Amino acid sequence: MSIKKVLKMVPLLACLGMAGVAHADALSDIKARGTLVCGTLGTSEPFSFQDPKTREVVGYEIDLCKEVADDLGVKLEVKMISVAARIPELAGGRVDLVAANLGWSPDRAKQIDYSYQHYVSPQKILIRRADAGTLKTNADLAGKRVSAVSGSSSEAGAKRLIPDVTTVTFKDPPTAFIALQQRKVSGFVGSELMLLKFKQQAESSPVKLDIIEDPLFVEPWGIGLRKGEDALRKEVNKVLSGLESSGKMQTIYDRWFGPDTKFPSKRVFKVEEIKG
Repeated sequence: MSIKKVLKMVPLLACLGMAGVAHADALSDIKARGTLVCGTLGTSEPFSFQDPKTREVVGYEIDLCKEVADDLGVKLEVKMISVAARIPELAGGRVDLVAANLGWSPDRAKQIDYSYQHYVSPQKILIRRADAGTLKTNADLAGKRVSAVSGSSSEAGAKRLIPDVTTVTFKDPPTAFIALQQRKVSGFVGSELMLLKFKQQAESSPVKLDIIEDPLFVEPWGIGLRKGEDALRKEVNKVLSGLESSGKMQTIYDRWFGPDTKFPSKRVFKVEEIKG
């Protein structure tokens, strides 16, 4: 073959090589690498948080990631990410899965795929107890300022469901909580269990808090995956379904939400496909 013909083939060979990389699926990459990278918040007890004694990131969603890694026969690597970075980290291939309080929404479902639901979260509003006389319902926050984590479904839900509300966003839940205590906002929108934690913390402070009883909305949570990674999504769903059918999902749930924990609550959902 002449040099001229070889040179003509170089671009074609390069394109074929790139196509091979583009068609490599996440499941194959994980198995070849021997590691599953799970993106999680690390600041949201009891879903994912640092154990104060070991500094290891633990929690309900971490246990689910471990189950997936064990099923695949690979090691688990936990990567702490912010709420706003969840979808960018996933889309950029820097994590394989996102298990980070990821509520389903139509907009997110256009950007990423979801596993079966592994939790269902009532989203509520935390208020100062001193204001409980005037802020009895979610509608009473109309025209007021509420805090939320930037990029969260809580922020989007507040904008959608509370007339003329102003959302003041922060990078993490603790700073959104402090804004409420410092009277910079009238309410803090978030998942019920997270708000319960802050309410408990505030009992020893001068500014005590309460949670408005009726949920602002209820959302299913799933594990996030890049669009089109059907093989990996099938494996994740197989693991979650197996945990449900074996009863192990209840065991994991009770470890973090059972009667002897800081967040006692009854599991009123089951693992199933998210119905948008």
